[in-house]
Amino acid sequence: MPTYVYKFIETGETIEIQQAFTDDALTEAKHPTDGTVRPVKKVFQPVGVTFKGGGFYKTDSKGSGSASSTSSGSSSESSTPAPAAPSTPAAPAATPAS
Repeated sequence: MPTYVYKFIETGETIEIQQAFTDDALTEAKHPTDGTVRPVKKVFQPVGVTFKGGGFYKTDSKGSGSASSTSSGSSSESSTPAPAAPSTPAAPAATPAS
């Protein structure tokens, strides 16, 4: 179950509460020191996952040499597309003789 941070509106103190994804956000919570029910506000924290490195798709399925040479963009070679093959209509399928 995920842990959410709530802030007491009156005092500014924060508490952590475990809730299911399907549970609604709390509007009141019991204060930990005196046990009184007080209004709270949900505090949104930054995401705990950070992706670092050259890039997700660049480094996943390629070899180490091809990822660095294609991503640099400083290559002096220009690639020209290959000419398309001429298209010919397909011959009709032969029908079996009965």
